[in-house]
Order: sequence, then structure tokens, then C-alpha cells
Amino acid sequence: MICPHIINISLLLGGILSWGLMWPLIENKMGDWYPPGLDENNMHGLEGYKVFIAISMILGDGLYNFFKTLGHTITGLYQQIRDRRQENVLPVADQNSPSGPQQSFDFQRRTQLFLKDQIPTWFAVAGYVSIAIVSVITLPHIFHQLKWYYMLVIYLLAPTLAFCNAYGCGLTDWSLASNYGKLAIFTIGAWAGASHGGVLAGLAACGVMMNVVSTASDLTQDFKTGYLTLASPRSMFVSQIIGTAMGCVISPCVFWVFYKAFDDLGTPKSEYPTPYAILYRNMAILGVEGFSSLPKNCLLLCYVFFGSAILINLIKDLMGQRGWFIPFPMAMAIPFYLGPYFAIDMCVGSLILFIWQKVNKAKADAFGPAVASGLICGDGIWTIPASILALAGIKPPICMKFLSRATNKRVDNLLGS
Repeated sequence: MICPHIINISLLLGGILSWGLMWPLIENKMGDWYPPGLDENNMHGLEGYKVFIAISMILGDGLYNFFKTLGHTITGLYQQIRDRRQENVLPVADQNSPSGPQQSFDFQRRTQLFLKDQIPTWFAVAGYVSIAIVSVITLPHIFHQLKWYYMLVIYLLAPTLAFCNAYGCGLTDWSLASNYGKLAIFTIGAWAGASHGGVLAGLAACGVMMNVVSTASDLTQDFKTGYLTLASPRSMFVSQIIGTAMGCVISPCVFWVFYKAFDDLGTPKSEYPTPYAILYRNMAILGVEGFSSLPKNCLLLCYVFFGSAILINLIKDLMGQRGWFIPFPMAMAIPFYLGPYFAIDMCVGSLILFIWQKVNKAKADAFGPAVASGLICGDGIWTIPASILALAGIKPPICMKFLSRATNKRVDNLLGS
């Protein structure tokens, strides 16, 4: 109900294309394209197609938006530099004096208060250098495959990438932190190599890069909120430090509750399958081992869907407002691995909102986000008693399953005998 309709339709299209068409067709190629009798989670079988085709679409969409946002960033910087140079040119006698738009009192007051409590540059530089030193020293002891010079290179490159992400996020409202993390996976993983734990080194480097790059854009958005609400930048920064310190304690505790309460946490068939963990791990494997480990024709399909993601984005941008009906490749890629079940949930929410808008558009627009937030909060709060009951070993009294007609017939025959 919060996501646009086209996002939910994209999820459903991805689920139909993958689980309705492609996976059954590829499964019929068992014995030809991949060996029979493999475990369902074996990357040399059907699972390999699911994971790597989804990765190819995500990478295609991500790279397209990366270069698109990078282009917006460079263009915006060039225009700012050009405008600043023009403002410094003195007017001559036969020219009118340059006069910019008159700034309102509200704008001037906000700017005055925001610049009053600036964070000193030396403090920002010293803080970044201090965190870099701590990370370079400590992280290689936690992840032995992550050498100290890998960390040094990451922290030398991260400020430039963080600036690009923050500036691009301000222009397009699209944070590309995950794409910079993928860049770290492939570069550090390939640098370390398979024989020196390149998979783990790449994943750890991805975590470091994503934290640095995403924090830059998040802080910039928070400072913008502080600017609009006449809050002090220093108070915003102190609040961030307090929240981060709380997260260092609360987040591991929450993870421990989930880890202890649900025995199958992270497995594909569990209530919490954590699909991106599998995707990122296989990205790291791909970056270290190359394409030799992929099953037959998987690489060809990856090329096709990688190019399709770029082509769909290009057509959507060229059509502008007229391309509102074109699906988003990133949204289509998620059900390729995770499955179509949650896409149906999302489309049900879209259908409810669509009918509500037809009946009373004003109320639907006003209360739709509130209803959606209530559903999210209710579902999230229920995990607390569910975790407590699971820790206590209490099982639900009723179990519901949906079976195919053939399987249901066999179950009925077994129960009848």
C-alpha cells in the first residue's frame, strides 16, 4: 500500500516470468543442462540459475542507475562551478548588474541558524581518520582474510565514493550504497583470490564500504531535515552518535533473539529466508572463481537478463512520463530467487488501495500510508511474542499447508489407509 502500483506489478511479473515459466522449463532440462539428483540448494543445479540470473538483473539495473546518477552528479557539479564563476564576474557599464532571486526571510533565517552551529572540518577529518585507524587495526583480527592493506585502500577510496553517493542521492533520491558495496566485493575478492579467503574478504569489505557510503547520504538527508526544522547540525550529529551507540547494543540482542528463536533462520524455506545473504555470498564466489562454476547456458541467460535490465531502464527514461507502465528490473529480479509469494501479498495491498482510491481518493491518499504503517507495525510487533513462544518451545496448535492436487490426493490416500 506504500509502494507505487508499478513496483508491485513488477514484483508479480518477475514471479510469473521466473517461477511460472523459466524454472519449470529449465527443470525439464535436468540431465542435459545440469546433473540430476542434486540438492535443491546446490549452485550447480537449478538453484544456480535462480541466484545468478537474479544477480545479473540486479547488477544491470544497479550499474545503469550508478552511471546515470554519476552523470547527474558530474553535471550538477559542473553547473555549480560555472554559476559560481559567473557570479564572480564584475558587471561592466553596458551590462545590467546581475541580480539573483530575492531570498525570503524564512530562507535567510534557516541558513543563518544552520551555519551558526557548523561542525568544524578538522573534527570531521580527525573523526574519519580515527575510525579508519581503528578499523585497519581491529577488522583484520576479526576477519583474518581481510588484510590491513585492503582496509587502507577502502578507506582511501571511500570518501570520494561517499561524496558521489551523497550528492547523487540528493539529486535523484536514490542511494547506491549497495552498488558501491558490490564494487568492493568484486575488487577485494578478486584481489585476495580463492586460495586466500577471497569470498569472506570481499563480503567483509562490502560491509565496510556500504557503511561508509550509506552513512554519508543518510547524514546529508538528516542535515537537510534539521535545516528545514531549524534544528542545530550539532544536535543532529550528536543524536546520530547516540543512536549508533544504542544500535551497537540493541541490534546484536535482536539478532540473538531471532537466531535462538528460529532454528531455520536464513534457510530458503524458512519464515525469514534472508535472500540477499545468499545473493551477496554468490556474488563474492563469482568475483573470486569467475564464470567456470556456472551450470550450462546459465552465463548466456545472465548476459540476456543483464542486457534486458539496462534496455528496460533506458526505454523507461527515454519515454519519460509516458513510460509509467514499464516495470522496474530491480523489483522483477527479487522474486527470481525469493519466490512469488510476497509479490502476491504486495499486489493484494495495491488492489485494496486501488479500490479505495476509486471509492474515495481523498481519504485513500490521506489514510493509506497510516493503514499501511499499522499493518507493518502489527506484523513487526507480533515477532516479539512469536520469538518468546519459540524460545519457550511452544508450537502453534494449528498448521496450514497448501498442496498440489496430486500431492493432496496422495496425502488423502495415506490418511485413508
